[in-house]
Amino acid sequence: MATVPTPVRLLMRLTEAVSPLLAARLLERLFFTPPRSSAGAADRRFVRSGRRLVLRADGRRVAVRQWGRGPVVILVHGWGSRSGRLRPLAEPLLAAGYGVVAFDAPGHGESGRGMSSLPEFARALCAVVERLGPAYAVVAHSLGGAATVLAAARLGLDARRFALLAPPANPASWLTALTDHVGVGAATLHRFRTRTERRLRFQWHDLDIRAMARELDRPALVVHDWDDRVVPWTEGAAIADAWPGARLHTTRGLGHRGVVRDPAVVREVARFVMGRHARPGTPAPGDGEARLEYELFHPDARRRE
Repeated sequence: MATVPTPVRLLMRLTEAVSPLLAARLLERLFFTPPRSSAGAADRRFVRSGRRLVLRADGRRVAVRQWGRGPVVILVHGWGSRSGRLRPLAEPLLAAGYGVVAFDAPGHGESGRGMSSLPEFARALCAVVERLGPAYAVVAHSLGGAATVLAAARLGLDARRFALLAPPANPASWLTALTDHVGVGAATLHRFRTRTERRLRFQWHDLDIRAMARELDRPALVVHDWDDRVVPWTEGAAIADAWPGARLHTTRGLGHRGVVRDPAVVREVARFVMGRHARPGTPAPGDGEARLEYELFHPDARRRE
């Protein structure tokens, strides 16, 4: 969570002294407005190369890009990010014959400005799958990972495989951290909770990603860096431990965002996604390097499931 500037903290406390309700509205804006982000030139070119469509989820605009044909892999970005930043994960999957779909969550990238939230990420993901057909796999980073679990456990999203990179286990804890940092009182916090639960149709105490993960039975890979200073490694480890049969892959020195672009992580995620697509006579699933190389350069050997 980003540090709240001192002038904002002072404004919040002055507002609360006048009106806890007004302070709750200000806190809502502060908590749910994502930071703006840009994309590099290669990421922008990649996004422009995809087929573009725009759909709506709960009345919110969702900009979608689609590449390739074949079993569909959905990519979900994190808070304050955008779909183009997942290009390194998309490229090997496209080369292997998968169809790749990525979208900008409400309030992010091409989907426009405004507030956003974990439930809105999840509903946007479900709307994309409903529009473009069933998902073979979902690969998601950070808050996108938590939204993916929410969508799978509560909103009916189904996919054969899930890969989560640096996912938070309890996003509701960020609210506690923010309110402690800003220093608002109980009256403001109560109004904030009431407003947001009514607007977004969820209960804060229900946003325990670990509890949701226990209900899921699809193959899952969780990748988390030991040195992640944004979402601690312990959170990804907790999700992997809760999800029956999930595998935890730990990296070091990549941080929170580096896991998306690290070549070794990209290969690990690609191997996992490709796990059930070998025909008889192809390299065995356990032979990671040989099998990945085979599927990258022999996409015609791939079959739909």
